[in-house]
Amino acid sequence: MHVKKYLLKGLHRLQKGPGYTYKELLVWYCDNTNTHGPKRIICEGPKKKAMWFLLTLLFAALVCWQWGIFIRTYLSWEVSVSLSVGFKTMDFPAVTICNASPFKYSKIKHLLKDLDELMEAVLERILAPELSHANATRNLNFSIWNHTPLVLIDERNPHHPMVLDLFGDNHNGLTSSSASEKICNAHGCKMAMRLCSLNRTQCTFRNFTSATQALTEWYILQATNIFAQVPQQELVEMSYPGEQMILACLFGAEPCNYRNFTSIFYPHYGNCYIFNWGMTEKALPSANPGTEFGLKLILDIGQEDYVPFLASTAGVRLMLHEQRSYPFIRDEGIYAMSGTETSIGVLVDKLQRMGEPYSPCTVNGSEVPVQNFYSDYNTTYSIQACLRSCFQDHMIRNCNCGHYLYPLPRGEKYCNNRDFPDWAHCYSDLQMSVAQRETCIGMCKESCNDTQYKMTISMADWPSEASEDWIFHVLSQERDQSTNITLSRKGIVKLNIYFQEFNYRTIEESAANNIVWLLSNLGGQFGFWMGGSVLCLIEFGEIIIDFVWITIIKLVALAKSLRQRRAQASYAGHRPPWPSWWRPTPTLASSLTRPPAAPTLGPTPVSRPCPSQAPRPPTMTPCVCSRWTSSSLTVRVMPSNPAPAHPGRLKLTEQPRLLPEASLYGALSKGSGG
Repeated sequence: MHVKKYLLKGLHRLQKGPGYTYKELLVWYCDNTNTHGPKRIICEGPKKKAMWFLLTLLFAALVCWQWGIFIRTYLSWEVSVSLSVGFKTMDFPAVTICNASPFKYSKIKHLLKDLDELMEAVLERILAPELSHANATRNLNFSIWNHTPLVLIDERNPHHPMVLDLFGDNHNGLTSSSASEKICNAHGCKMAMRLCSLNRTQCTFRNFTSATQALTEWYILQATNIFAQVPQQELVEMSYPGEQMILACLFGAEPCNYRNFTSIFYPHYGNCYIFNWGMTEKALPSANPGTEFGLKLILDIGQEDYVPFLASTAGVRLMLHEQRSYPFIRDEGIYAMSGTETSIGVLVDKLQRMGEPYSPCTVNGSEVPVQNFYSDYNTTYSIQACLRSCFQDHMIRNCNCGHYLYPLPRGEKYCNNRDFPDWAHCYSDLQMSVAQRETCIGMCKESCNDTQYKMTISMADWPSEASEDWIFHVLSQERDQSTNITLSRKGIVKLNIYFQEFNYRTIEESAANNIVWLLSNLGGQFGFWMGGSVLCLIEFGEIIIDFVWITIIKLVALAKSLRQRRAQASYAGHRPPWPSWWRPTPTLASSLTRPPAAPTLGPTPVSRPCPSQAPRPPTMTPCVCSRWTSSSLTVRVMPSNPAPAHPGRLKLTEQPRLLPEASLYGALSKGSGG
């Protein structure tokens, strides 16, 4: 009801029209406002009016300029960072440990047989090229070599570099002589990996500054091709089991073993084990800071069974992270060296970022347009998972297969030389693509809430020479019931992980410029330059609204008049034909003529638009032109005789009658027929 009432009031005001003009509105504002400039523009003399007008215009421009700066600063959504320190009992972090070697060489040796033989032949070519020709007839599987061979590049002449194949004409590769090999073994030659497409129309070279790097990367690439064709369950069985790797475990005063760890398969490091992951059980709290209240582990890495060309680093890879988060241990982990006791003191930093529009972060990753391939682990969102899922998605779309090091969506296959011969070339191009990295970085977002663990690491030799004998005897007896020492310093790692203190730091973002800051600065600038307040702004806003309202009313009136003119022009071109003797005479709509007491027979004059060229008979009384009203016409019954000499003396006895349009045309037809 109230809405209808206000709409009716607005309609009445629109029909009534403006009650004042633009000039009156401006004079009223200048005369009643509290700001100093507009008052003096209308009250002072001509010279002072001009001076005050220029000053008011200048200060108004300064106010608008300052307002623009403050509004732009507010819309930049800047944040301020505050650091606070708290003290409370905290949950112990999740601890992930992995062996530096992903597999046991004794269990995976049959898969790497051809690759190892080829690797040994490559080493002979590099280290002793003269002796390698004597073994050139040895049977080697060059199918692996033909896909991605290692070559020597002679760059001593930069305008004409020479590419020399290591095996020369012993296989279907490039031809090179022993003399050229001797020359290229000198200073100025580099080793590179040649990657070609399927039809070998496009080839790229990945250069290395050291032969050690080249051989390691080439071996890992070929091993990846082999592991991608083996089911994951078989790879899990070829890696280090938890009962063999975890020899001793103690959390605070409670003993633990390998059953308290969750096993996951990580392609870089094989079987990894996570303590206090919080997937099925509640996270374990830490009672007090200090070494005796933390986690103590003794691990056996089995270094004697490492893969010789695959794992060139010996030790344990470990990482501290939040519960229910996936451990990207290759990127964020650290190494613990064998034969040492490594103590890790932990400090906690909690990061709390503001969301949109202040920072591009996400709470759970639901708005990130990237499919999370790590969702099978039921872990929380992280930017590392998003970036790797994005790369795997580009790998599948561009190379038609997924990389072995990342999770694979259902229905897809891992890349290998048998099913996808040119996958290495495609993978290298995608890995070097700047556009791909920028695309993934632009699509992925950081997490709004994150916990980081800062570690203080210290190491010492363990066990000491004095206690080495009895410690290894006891550990060997516990591991395989052997009276002899089956463990050595090269394969034992001891870890101590604990809270250094219970103080935690919270790094929190807050808005640097809020709405209160914006309004106070806008009002301050307006008061300083114009001498006004908020009420003056409201007053000015009211004037602007009245100005807009007057403009709307004038535009509506203009549109209405144009519509009426168009309707009149349309009616004038389609009016019906009238009799030649009919010539109405225009008169006022309010004038009245007395009807006769007994009208005579004959055509009755009615009000119609008067024809411009129609003769009037002398015996007829002129008609009255009137306006159309809805679907009827105003018709006045006129006497057939001439009007009396004194029409003013007649008395009005009958009101004019309204006849419908159909009756009017009927009367006209009768009149013309009679």
